[in-house]
Amino acid sequence: MQRDAARLLYGNAVAGIMISLLTSSFLVFAFSYPRVDPLKKMWWFGMFILLLFRFIDVIWWKIKLQNTEFDGKKSITHFVIGANITAIMWSIYLVYCTNQVNDVQLTTTIIAIAATAGGSATVLAAHKYTAMFYPCILLVPGSIGLLLSEEKSLHLLGILGLSFAFVMLLISRKSANFTVHTLFLKNENSVLIDSMEEKVKQRTQKIYELSNLDPLTRLYNRTAFLEQLKRVTTKSEKQFALLFIDLDGFKKINDSIGHKAGDDILRETANRLNQFTSNTQLVCRWGGDEFLVVFAETDEKRAVEKSNKLISLLSEPHTTENSILSVGATIGIALYPNHAKTEDRLIQLADMAMYYQKKQMRSAVCVFNEEMEELFAYDLHLKNGLTKAIENKELRLVFQPIISSQTLKVAAFEALLRWQLKGKDIPPDEFISIAEQYGLIHEIGAWVLNQACLEVKNWNTEQEVIVCVNVSVIQLQDDNFISIVESALSENLIPPELLHIEITESVFASDLVVITDQIKSLQAMGIQVSIDDFGTGYSSLSAMQDLAVNMVKIDRSFVNKIDSNGKAIISAVMHMSEALNFTVIAEGVETQEQSQALLNLGVHYFQGYHYSRPLEIKNIPAYLEENQNNT
Repeated sequence: MQRDAARLLYGNAVAGIMISLLTSSFLVFAFSYPRVDPLKKMWWFGMFILLLFRFIDVIWWKIKLQNTEFDGKKSITHFVIGANITAIMWSIYLVYCTNQVNDVQLTTTIIAIAATAGGSATVLAAHKYTAMFYPCILLVPGSIGLLLSEEKSLHLLGILGLSFAFVMLLISRKSANFTVHTLFLKNENSVLIDSMEEKVKQRTQKIYELSNLDPLTRLYNRTAFLEQLKRVTTKSEKQFALLFIDLDGFKKINDSIGHKAGDDILRETANRLNQFTSNTQLVCRWGGDEFLVVFAETDEKRAVEKSNKLISLLSEPHTTENSILSVGATIGIALYPNHAKTEDRLIQLADMAMYYQKKQMRSAVCVFNEEMEELFAYDLHLKNGLTKAIENKELRLVFQPIISSQTLKVAAFEALLRWQLKGKDIPPDEFISIAEQYGLIHEIGAWVLNQACLEVKNWNTEQEVIVCVNVSVIQLQDDNFISIVESALSENLIPPELLHIEITESVFASDLVVITDQIKSLQAMGIQVSIDDFGTGYSSLSAMQDLAVNMVKIDRSFVNKIDSNGKAIISAVMHMSEALNFTVIAEGVETQEQSQALLNLGVHYFQGYHYSRPLEIKNIPAYLEENQNNT
């Protein structure tokens, strides 16, 4: 508000100064009286110097301060000092004239000063006290001088002067109040507008962030990234590389340590991506622990080099939740325009390359090629078929016997899942991974459990035969898994002792706390648990001790090498079984020599083609009868 007042005062200053200069020059030089001329000219010289300083002050203010955030109070002080001194100078001149000049000059002087006083009410209205002081100091001393004059004819002028001064005082006060109020309203509205503009700006920024930025990482979200990528693909023909990045091991951290640690890792990953790209590239959090990055003007060789460096950066340890955690990154690359020219297709191909690489080896880089698309199409074909496999009755179970090494009697059958899609047998190692990848394993696994229990119920044998069912680690981690097992047992009236659960050795790479709790719950029900494919890479002695499983199945790869280093490994497992109190089953037994060697090592049970291939359900009764007769 003070700056606005200063602008009004200085805005009218040049005109006021010029009028004062012209008026003073006219009054001094238009009337010549040798007796008073020297004093008048001295007064005029003083007024000229004063007006010159005021003019310089005005010019300096206009050049240096007018368009800046200047100190309004200081500027007003400079102005009013000059204006009030000018008023005093005029007052001195009028008082002097009341006694020294003739009637014509005195009348002219009074008129000129009265006019100046009248103009000051408007010109000085931005500063109330100066606006009121200026006409009073101009008129009151001179009017009093007229009243004190010996010439009675001048008394009337004195009264008129005082009356005019009083009127000008009221007018100046009212004009100043109006001007001050106007400036107050202007600034109040300005503050309100600024506040509204700031709120609108903040709201606009908030809307932008909500619609364009991922709230956790502050990277582009899907929508914004797709829009930006579309602009690039439509406006530029320059080659670039699109990276699809998936963090390795993130889910385990998120599930075991907590979502806060997971969020910290995602934020730090975003920071590292921005650091690596120097904030000049398109970077996006695609969802979950997946990120997209565009490297502009980059060919395949350069993209692979940069991706390997990026993997190293993203794989550096994270310190969070008082823990040092590590995740890896697998990257798939699609090139524009070599592989695709649209944003959707580029992302699809980079995603395809990433998943392909994940199946081969994690924490590595893969560039898309046409072979991957064929594999992806095949996987999609299997996925679509699996979604209706149960409904279309395409799934069935076959059962491979597990034989006691001492009696050679059937102790159990392992239920093995088979799938025939449009007349073609699909190997389990192809469709099981698809079922796990697309979340179909839960429904299929529940069907297998129920179907296996149903078949056990239908076997008419004097001897109780156990059924072993393979369970995915993904199933085992499901909170509803125990309920699914209980339901399969109760619906088919099967005692828990006739059901064994087999889990693959990959369980050791999972959240052992959750797995251990699930195993204990199964064992509390009377169900025994075995580790399948033991020795293929994940197991550890400490984990074996914590899990406390009932059985271990030695992988066929060691049975095949029993004549070499396989024998030492199997022997070590047997020593472990004595210490940890679990039973050992050897898989892949195909010859009598292998059977005898395993028996000599003390293996408890055999399973393999030497005793039987997996049997169709209809052939089981005959096999069991033959087994009983032969033993």
